[in-house]
Formats: sequence, C-alpha cells, structure tokens
Amino acid sequence: MEPSDKARQKADGKGVELKKELKEVLDSSYDVITLWHVLEHLPNLTDQIKTISNLLNENGILVVAVPNFRSWDANHYGRFWAGYDVPRHLWHFSKKSIHKLFKEENMKIRTIKPMWFDAFYVSLLSEKYKGNRLPLFSAFFKGLWSNLHAMFTKEYSSLIYILEKDKN
Repeated sequence: MEPSDKARQKADGKGVELKKELKEVLDSSYDVITLWHVLEHLPNLTDQIKTISNLLNENGILVVAVPNFRSWDANHYGRFWAGYDVPRHLWHFSKKSIHKLFKEENMKIRTIKPMWFDAFYVSLLSEKYKGNRLPLFSAFFKGLWSNLHAMFTKEYSSLIYILEKDKN
C-alpha cells in the first residue's frame, strides 16, 4: 500500500503493484506485513494497528521499523533529533510503548533488531537541523557513539520489531 501517486507509479514501472488505500486490501490476509518507518506516520493509530493485525494470518508476522526516542542520539540532539520529524511523525515509540500498543491486539514481540545505519543517517540530518555546515564528520562519530552506547543499553536509534499473534 502506498498513498503517494508518484511512488505507486514508480513501483508500477518496476512491476510492483501497490494499492492506494488500506481498504483496498481488507478482504485479503497475509503471512507477512512490513511497516518500514510507517507506524509513526499513521493517524488513528490504535484503529490502524487493529486493522493490520486482522490482516495477518494466524501464524503471520508483522515487521515494524521505527525511530527509538530512548536512544543516545535522541537524548543528545534533543529537539533537533531528526527522529522526531514533527509534524510528519505523529507518534514516537520505545520498546515499552510498542509492547503495550500491540499487546492490546493480542500480539507479542518475537524479537527486536537494531537498524545500525539509522544512527548515522539520523545524526547527519540532526546535525543539519542544528545548522552544522559540515555535518558529515560530526554525524559519523555521533552515529558511531550512539551505536556503541546501544551495544550496552540496547536502545538503538531505530529498531525493528518482529511481532506475532500471541497464541496464549
């Protein structure tokens, strides 16, 4: 699903068919649904999560990638942290909030994976937001430090959650 006409046209040119709205796929079910930096943009979040959960087969999995506001770089950059991306990001997540949101739909986190490269990209954008005219060098070391810090805290700049329906 892709709401952007331009993006759908590009995908179509590559042989990938995308629907414009979620309602166009409601009569289907899926083994895997992925949301790569999508969840933070969705209005009516709990309704959308319910719909997405209902689209999964009984043994289906949901892959969700989102920025983590508990990361070192989020704390370091504060209001300049690119992961906040207000007003486009309507929501901000932590491991606890993802657990709680999906538990309401009888889903549980199977595993959490880091998005190592996001620390560098988010740091680069954040340095630009701060007005740094030469952001590359600083962003590299801030991204590296964020990842090194996260090796101990497990609070990476962005996280990938693999969720499944809770059968208990």
